[in-house]
Amino acid sequence: MSECTDSDGDKWEIYKGNDDDWRWRRTATNGRIVGSSSQGYSNKSDCVENAQRNGMTCYPE
Repeated sequence: MSECTDSDGDKWEIYKGNDDDWRWRRTATNGRIVGSSSQGYSNKSDCVENAQRNGMTCYPE
């Protein structure tokens, strides 16, 4: 799993789901999940690009 925190304090996670596809999740500072990928991606880079289109401004390690 890779993660980063954006300037708003939201945490972005890039992880492999149970189906072995890459997914992203955005968690607010209060711990609630406020966004997630609606599909899995076979390539991590495609998942990161989709997260960026949905507001991710930090870069996960």
